[in-house]
Amino acid sequence: MADILLLYSSVYGHAERISKRIQAVLENQGHGVDLKPVSGPPVDPRGYDAVLIGASIRNGKHNPKILRFIEQHREVLDEKPSGFFSVNLVARKPEKNTPETNPYTKAFVAKSPWQPRLLGVFGGDLDYQRYSAFDRNVIRFIMWITKGPTDPATKDEYTDWDEVARFATRFGELAGGAGGPSG
Repeated sequence: MADILLLYSSVYGHAERISKRIQAVLENQGHGVDLKPVSGPPVDPRGYDAVLIGASIRNGKHNPKILRFIEQHREVLDEKPSGFFSVNLVARKPEKNTPETNPYTKAFVAKSPWQPRLLGVFGGDLDYQRYSAFDRNVIRFIMWITKGPTDPATKDEYTDWDEVARFATRFGELAGGAGGPSG
């Protein structure tokens, strides 16, 4: 089985929740998983058999630290089984919940020098009360434009947890051939 680095960026904690679910699925498959926030101490992906990166969207963008990590470690990422997933509210729409149809995932792939072997996208959660005043107003405006919920009392989750588990299983299969200590 593989030793996997699961690096994530989460603003309000939902991408972290998704990352922890992925970690649990991978560990149930027998993989070792180090779950690390991109905002934490620097991590070297060379010590892992596979790398999975996940990031949420804040005000239309993934955390720039994710792209800096990728640029710094591109060569290593290109050599290993690797994947990326995006967590965003646009993915709440069935016509925008795949890597091929989600504008944030497509923009990430177009901008990134690294091309992950596996891509995923998951709907986020919407909890206006949790957001800062600035974020609440920006998100309400975006929701108004995209015909989403704008009531400031809204608290909805759009994550397909079965799809999260399927994605994790696929990544585990991809990482399984990584040639780790026992694989």
